[in-house]
Amino acid sequence: MQHPELEKFGAFVISKLWDSALEHHDLVAEAHWKAPALQNLQNELAALSEKQKEIVRRCVVEALRDGLHDFLLALHEAHDSKKGIEIFVDGKNIAELSDGLQGEPYGSDGWIAKYGKHQNNEEQPS
Repeated sequence: MQHPELEKFGAFVISKLWDSALEHHDLVAEAHWKAPALQNLQNELAALSEKQKEIVRRCVVEALRDGLHDFLLALHEAHDSKKGIEIFVDGKNIAELSDGLQGEPYGSDGWIAKYGKHQNNEEQPS
């Protein structure tokens, strides 16, 4: 059963975390940014081969996937152990609406597939 509040949270997380981070990486890799703090990184990425750039992007995806999984798991565990860390969407506790928040983003009907602009490499972490 899909809960609109859980889906709203999922769309928000995928847009503001997953897609935002991948778009930032892609723009850095394209040397898009003018910020002085990013110039060295952009130049170093530009010097890499296409294969090396693909490896770097896969590392970014893997780090995001792992961080997202661990964050959602920690939210669910904090709820289960009553640590006082809860997220409510439209008055509903999202941890109570899911049998495992950490799994919600993944798979063919997960948040990444439904809401993400960047859906490649979205399999659940091992």
